[in-house]
Amino acid sequence: MSSFLAIDFETANNQPDSACAIGLVRAEEGEIVAEAAFLIRPPSPEFYFTHIHGLTWAHVADAPDFGTLWPDMSPFFDDVDFFAAHNAGFDAKVLRQCCARYQLAPPTQEFTCTVKLARGMWEVRPTKLPNVAHFLGLDLNHHDALSDSRACANIILAAERDGWSFETGYDNVGERYIAMDQH
Repeated sequence: MSSFLAIDFETANNQPDSACAIGLVRAEEGEIVAEAAFLIRPPSPEFYFTHIHGLTWAHVADAPDFGTLWPDMSPFFDDVDFFAAHNAGFDAKVLRQCCARYQLAPPTQEFTCTVKLARGMWEVRPTKLPNVAHFLGLDLNHHDALSDSRACANIILAAERDGWSFETGYDNVGERYIAMDQH
């Protein structure tokens, strides 16, 4: 079993550094051991995605920005084998761009994409987060950052129980279902 951090960002607009919420769920040795959610004040008050996640500038105007929050969030990122996200390319880009904006060194761990993992392990189609959560019997309040990251963590835990291993990138019958890198 591995140690990993499931991450979900919600963004205010099309800019990858416009994170307005983050959910973090840390798992170690097959168990969720810590979780947190933070509202984030993005660099601009322009909100285009309120219809998706329900957040507005009024919700985050008094929240700290990503750079100010980093000392509270960074312990979640320490000493994990990998990060997990559903559609990992999106969350990896948001993390990189938020770190760049605030001149923070981005974490270097790889991302495992739970979309790819669900397709490969269980042939789930479609593989939107609600579909995979339903397939696995997980509770989900979609587009709530903490709920989404918790579902993502539970997808990884289910895959590990079914034979997938991050260390090898293979399941128990030799099929490779590995990470989407963060570049």
